[in-house]
Amino acid sequence: MNKSRTTTDKGVPSNSRVLTLLAQLEKLNAESVVLDVENARHITSKILHIIQTQEKTRKEVMTKGSNGMEVILSTLENCRDLQTTLNILYILNELVSVGGGRRVGVLVSKGGTPILLQLLLSASRDSPPSEELMVQLHSILAKVGPKDKKFGIKARINGALNITLNLLKQNLQNNKLLLPCLQVLRVYSSNSVNAVSLGKNGVVELMFKIIGPFSKKNTNLLKVTLDTLSALLKSKTNARRAVDRGYVPSLLSIYQDWHKQDNRHRHMLIRKGILGCIKNITNIKLGRKALIDADGMRILYSTSTECLPVRTLDPLINTSSLVMRKCFPKNRLPVPTIKSVFHFHLPVIPASGPVAQLYSLPPEVDDVVDESDDNDDTEADTENDTENEDEEKDQNLQNDDIETDISKLCPKQEIGRPLEELKMYERFFPELSENFQEYKFAFEEISANTTVLEPKLPGTIVVPTAGDEPAIDLSSTKKETKLTTEEQTKLQSLNTQAGESVKAAAPVDLESIVISKHDKHSPDANKLLISQCLKHDLVREMDRLSIDGESASNNLKCCNSTGINGQRYKGALNSTTCNKGCQNFSGTSGSSAEHLSAPPCSPRGEPDNEDDCSSHSSGEQGVLEVPDTAALLPLHDPELYIETVKTTKSVPQYAEVAYPDYFGHIAPTFKEHILERVYGVQRTKIFQDIERLIHSNDIIDKVVYDLDLPSCPVIEDGESLKFNSQFESGNLRKAIQVRKFEYDLVLNSDINSNHYHQWFYFEVSGMRSGVPYRFNIINCEKSNSQFNYGMQVLMYSVQEALIGRPQWIRTGTDICYYKNHFSRSSIAAGGQKGKSYYTMTFTVTFHHRDDVCYFAYHYPYTYSTLKMHLQKLESMCTPQIYYHQDVLCDTLGGNSCPVLTITAMPDSKHIEQIFQFRNRPYIFLTARVHPGETNASWVMKGTLEFLMSSSPVAQSLRESYIFKIVPMLNPDGVINGNHRCSLSGEDLNRQWQNPSPDLHPTIYHTKSLLQYLAAVQRTPLVYCDYHGHSRKKNVFMYGCSIKETVWQTNVSATSSELHEDLGYRTLPKILSQIAPAFCMSSCSFVVEKSKESTARVVVWREIGVQKSYTMESTLCGCDQGKYKSLQIGTKELEEMGAKFCVGLLRLKRLTSPLEYRNPSHFLDVETDLIESSCKVTSPTTYVLDDDEPPFLEEVDYSAESNEENDAELNENTVDFDPYVPEDSDSETTRRDLLN
Repeated sequence: MNKSRTTTDKGVPSNSRVLTLLAQLEKLNAESVVLDVENARHITSKILHIIQTQEKTRKEVMTKGSNGMEVILSTLENCRDLQTTLNILYILNELVSVGGGRRVGVLVSKGGTPILLQLLLSASRDSPPSEELMVQLHSILAKVGPKDKKFGIKARINGALNITLNLLKQNLQNNKLLLPCLQVLRVYSSNSVNAVSLGKNGVVELMFKIIGPFSKKNTNLLKVTLDTLSALLKSKTNARRAVDRGYVPSLLSIYQDWHKQDNRHRHMLIRKGILGCIKNITNIKLGRKALIDADGMRILYSTSTECLPVRTLDPLINTSSLVMRKCFPKNRLPVPTIKSVFHFHLPVIPASGPVAQLYSLPPEVDDVVDESDDNDDTEADTENDTENEDEEKDQNLQNDDIETDISKLCPKQEIGRPLEELKMYERFFPELSENFQEYKFAFEEISANTTVLEPKLPGTIVVPTAGDEPAIDLSSTKKETKLTTEEQTKLQSLNTQAGESVKAAAPVDLESIVISKHDKHSPDANKLLISQCLKHDLVREMDRLSIDGESASNNLKCCNSTGINGQRYKGALNSTTCNKGCQNFSGTSGSSAEHLSAPPCSPRGEPDNEDDCSSHSSGEQGVLEVPDTAALLPLHDPELYIETVKTTKSVPQYAEVAYPDYFGHIAPTFKEHILERVYGVQRTKIFQDIERLIHSNDIIDKVVYDLDLPSCPVIEDGESLKFNSQFESGNLRKAIQVRKFEYDLVLNSDINSNHYHQWFYFEVSGMRSGVPYRFNIINCEKSNSQFNYGMQVLMYSVQEALIGRPQWIRTGTDICYYKNHFSRSSIAAGGQKGKSYYTMTFTVTFHHRDDVCYFAYHYPYTYSTLKMHLQKLESMCTPQIYYHQDVLCDTLGGNSCPVLTITAMPDSKHIEQIFQFRNRPYIFLTARVHPGETNASWVMKGTLEFLMSSSPVAQSLRESYIFKIVPMLNPDGVINGNHRCSLSGEDLNRQWQNPSPDLHPTIYHTKSLLQYLAAVQRTPLVYCDYHGHSRKKNVFMYGCSIKETVWQTNVSATSSELHEDLGYRTLPKILSQIAPAFCMSSCSFVVEKSKESTARVVVWREIGVQKSYTMESTLCGCDQGKYKSLQIGTKELEEMGAKFCVGLLRLKRLTSPLEYRNPSHFLDVETDLIESSCKVTSPTTYVLDDDEPPFLEEVDYSAESNEENDAELNENTVDFDPYVPEDSDSETTRRDLLN
C-alpha cells in the first residue's frame, strides 16, 4: 500500500513516524492470510510507544482524512495473538482517553463497537480469561457505550451482558477488574430491556454486596456501583425487587451513616448516588410506602435541614426534596365535590363532552379521589426495545398540533346560513340604512337630544334611609340605545334629590355614621390616629352599604349578639345573617328585599354600647365620604355602580359589593418591577409543607370559611382571619387555617364544570399589622405559572383607599408555584390518573391592623363595571360621534350582552356624505370571552375611551371606520367568578364552529353578526378578539397564515396553494412600532388543529377576514421595550387599547394612501408616533405554552413532585398620532410594513 494513503488532508507530513508504521501494519494485513505475529507485535509495540510519548501523534491518527483508525481496528479484528491484541487495546485506550467524545465518536463511526464486543465474546471462551485483556476491553467499552445509541441492543445480541455479569461475580474482591466491569454494566443498564434482564440474573442483589457503610477506601468504586444501581432501579421490576428484598431501610441507613461521617463534604457524589437510588425506588407506589414505613421522611427531612447552610450541598437538598414530595401521602382535596359550589341547571344538556359526563355522573360517586393514587404500578416492563422513542416523540411533538390539511388552511367564505335567515340581524346595523333626514346638524340641538347623566357631586355619598326614594331600575333601559324622556327626567330628578340630600344632611359626631378624611380637628381625633378613626367609624355605623333603602341604624337593631372580645359586631342584615355576609337569601337577584353591601374594617377591643344603637334608630341618613376620584376616574361613579349592580343577575344571588369595585381603582404612579425570585424559595415552601406531616401536632387545621356549608362559619376568636368572596366576580371556596399565620385556600370550579381553578378574588379582614401571613392556593391546575417568573398578586386596601389611595397594587413575597400532595381525580383530570394539583403560595405583611383587604389574580373588571362605563361613555358622546348601543342577546343567566356601534357622524345629510358614512370599512372587536382574563377588559376600556374621545386623531379614526364591538362575550362567567367557562360549563372560545343558540347565545349571535356582514358584502377589514395570556410576557398577536403554517410542517404544497397576501402582518408590525408593550417576535401566525374552533380561526376561515387576530396581553409584565422588567398595570393595558386604535388608522393610511387625505396639522407627529418603536423583524415563532428560561434553582414540575412611564394618554388629549409626514413616507417603508 502507498504511504500516501496514510497522510491526512491537513498536511501531516507523509514521513511521519506513526503514519509510516500504520502503513506498514496496513500492508501486513493485506499481504498475509495469517497475520505475521512477530511483525504485528513489533509494529504495534512501536506505535504504542510513540503514542504514549508524543501527544501530536494521537492527533495524526485521529485527524479527519486519516485511515489510521480503520487500520488499527482491522488489525484487532484479525489478530489472534494476545500480546498484539493487548497492544492495540492499549493504543485505543490512549487514543480515546483524551480529546473528549469526538475521538470516541470516530471509533464508533468506524465500526469499533461490534469488533470490541466480538473480541469480548471470544476472550470469554478462554479459561481462565486474560485479566488484563478484560480490564482493557471493558475500559474501552465503558467509554464507547455512551456514544453509541445502539450499544445496549448490540451488547445484548452479542451476549455481552452475561459475560460481564459473570466476570463481576467472580471478581468481587478484585478491584482492578471490578471497576471497569461496573462501568460497562452501568452503560448496559441504561437500556430498559437490558436492566430487566440483568435484574432477573441477580445484579441488584450483587450491587448491595458492594455497597456498604462509610469508608474512605475504594470511594470511586462505590460511586460507580451506586450509579449502576441507580440505572438498574429505573426499571420498575428491579425497583419492586429491591423493595421486596428490604433494601429501602438499608439505603436509608447507609445514607445516614455517610451524612454523619462526611463532615467535610468530600464525598457528596456518593451521598447523591444513594439518594438517586432512593429516588428511583420511590417512583413506584410500593417504594414510597416502604420509605414512609422506614421513617424515611423524617430521615431525609432532618438530613436536608442540616445541609441547608451549605450552598454546595444543594444537589442533595434538591434530590431529597424531590423524594419527599413524591412520598408525601396523597391527600384528598378538602371539599365534598370538585364540582362548583353553585348550581345552574342548563336548559339543554349537551349530548357529549365534559358537561354531559358531569351530568351523567351518579350522585353517590366520589369525584374528588380515585381508588388508586396513580397507575404507575400497572405498567409492565416490556421486552421490546424502546430506546430512543422519547427522542423521536420530542422531535414530533411540536408539529403534532399544526394543521397540515391544505384544504382547511385555505380560507373559504362559507357563511353557512341564507341571507333570509340572517335578515333578523339587520336591526343591529342601523348605520347601513340611516339617512339622517330627521337629524338637524346643529350642535346645540344635538346636544339637547343627547342623554347626559348629571355629574355626581364630589365628597360624601348618602346611604339612603328607610324613607328615601327607591333606586333607579336600569332594567328598563338595557334594551334601548337612548333613555326615554320620562327616564331622563326621572334620572335628573333623582340626581337633584341626591345632591339636595347631601346639602341637607346634618353633620353628626364621631359616634355616628359619618366617615370623613377631614375630621382631624374633632376632639376624638386627638385620641386616635386618622386611620384608627376611619376604621372605628366605619365599623360602628357602616358595616354594610345598604342600597335597598334600609338605614344602617335599622341594620344595627338586628344584631344583638356579642362578637370579638365582647364587642357587638354590627354586620348582620337580618337576624339570620352571619359575619361577612354569609347568609341565606330568599329573594331573587336584584330584588328590593336584598342588600348590596361592602364589608368593613373590624376593630377589636372596642365594645359598642346600647346607646349607639338606640340613638340612631330614628332613621337618620348615614354619610360616608369616599375618595374624591372624579378627576382621575372620569368613567367611575360609585352611585351609578350601585345602580348597575341592581340589575346584574348572579347564580349565588350576590347581595354585596366589593369595596374596590365601589371605590374604583387609580393606577399607581410608581413603578412595579417584576419580582426577582429569591433563590431557594420553592424549596423552603416545600420543606414547610413537609413539616406538616412530620410535626402534625403543630397544625391547627381549622376551617374559617366554607361556601359548602349552609351558613359560613363565624370565627370570632380574634386569632383567625375572616374571608369573604360573595360578591360579583368573587372566587374563594374555602379557607383553612393550618398555622397561626398560614392559610390554605381552595378555589371554586367554574359553574357546571369540575376544573379551571385559576381566577381568585376574595376579601380578608381581621389581620394584625407587621406580621407575615402565608396564603396557599392549593388547587391550581396548570403545570407552570408566571408566578414563578416575577408576577405578584394584587391587593386592595380599604384603609389606604379611605385616606386617598384607592388602588390595586402588586404585592407578596416568597411567591412560587409548585406541585403539591393533593391528588386530582381522573374525573377532574380528563381520565388521567396520578395527577396532582399545584400550589400557588405568597406571603403578605399588612400595614394596617384590622384592615379590609382584597386579593385578586389580576385587576378585577366586573360586568357591572362595564355597564357603568358604557353609561358614562354614552354621556360623553359629542355631536360628532355616532354611538349606538343595543342588546345583542340575553345570556343563560338573564344578563344582557351589549353590542356597540361607534363611528363619526356625517358632515351633512347630503347624499355624498351619507354614502361615505355607510361605506366605511368595518372593524369588529370582541373581548372577555374568558372571565379570568380581566386584562382584556382593561384593554377594551382603553379602546372605547379612545374611540369616544374628542381628540382629532380619534375623530379621524371614526371617519375611517365603523366599529362594531361586543365588549364582553361572557357576562355570566364574569359575574359568577368563573375563570374560563360560561354557565354552560364550556369554553366559549371553542364553540365558534357550531355554537348553540341555547347554550352559547353570545357566540351564536356574535357570529351571526359577522355572517350578516359577509352576506351583504361588508366583510370586516379587521377582526380582533382581546385575550389575556397567563404564561407569556408582553402583548402579542395570533393570526392566520397558510404559508407560515405549512413552513412549520413537512407538508409539500404548490406555490398556487400557498399564495396569500402578506397584509395579515401589517397591523402587528405597526403595533410593534407604536405600542411599547407589544412584541412582534412573540406573534404567531400558525393555525393549530386545537384552535380550529376559536374565534380567530373561524372568522378567518368561514367569514373570510384575512386580518383576523387574537390579541394576547400578559398577566405579568414585559421583558422588552419601554416597560422591560416592569409588571403590567391598568395604565399600560388601557394604553395598549388606545395604541391599537392608532395602529388601525396607520393601517388605513398604508393600505389606501391615495384616497386618504392628511390634514396639515397631523404632518409633524412622526417622531411621537414611533418613539417607542420596537423594530422587531424576526420571523414567526411557534408559540409554546411555556417560553421561560430556566432558573439557577431547579424547578422540577414533572416529578411528583427603566425610565418612568410617560403618560401618553390623558382625559383631554392624546399626544400621539397615526399620521406621518409625506417626506418620510417612502414606498420602501410602506412596502416593508405590508410585507
